[in-house]
Amino acid sequence: MPDEGGPVSRPSAVLFACTQNAVRSPMAEALGRHYFGREIYFASAGLKRGESDPFAIAAMDELGVDISRHKPHTFEDLEDSNFDLIVTLSPESHHKALEFTRTMAVDVVYWPTLDATATSGSRETIMESYRAVRDSLAKRILKLLSVEHGSD
Repeated sequence: MPDEGGPVSRPSAVLFACTQNAVRSPMAEALGRHYFGREIYFASAGLKRGESDPFAIAAMDELGVDISRHKPHTFEDLEDSNFDLIVTLSPESHHKALEFTRTMAVDVVYWPTLDATATSGSRETIMESYRAVRDSLAKRILKLLSVEHGSD
C-alpha cells in the first residue's frame, strides 16, 4: 500500500472520496487536475450526494481553480471503477472504499481531513478553515504524485 511519500509507481487513475462529495473530495479532484492535467485521471465521489458548497468554490477560486460546475455524486454514480488508488478523506468514506474494492486490485489510503463545514464563526473564520483543507490537500497530492515535489 502506498504511503504519503509516494507509491512505487505513479497511479494512472485516482479517486478521492469523502462523505458528501461537496468539499474535500471535489477540492482534491480539482487540485489533482490543476497540478497534473491529463497525466493522471482524477475523479471524486461521496457516500451520499451533498450540495455544492459556496465556501469550497470561493477557496478554490483563490487559486484560479473553478469547481463551480461540480455536481456531487456517490460511489454508485461512478461510470468507471478502474482506479489504481482511492484516497479517502473521511472515516465513513474509508469504510465504503474498503467495501467497494473488496474484489478489486486497488490501493486504498486514508488521509484524515478536517470537515470545514463544521466550522462556525465569521465568514473569514470559515474561509480560513476551507483554505486549510485546500492547502493540506494540495501539499499531500503533490507529495504523493510528483517526483519533483517529493521532498516538499
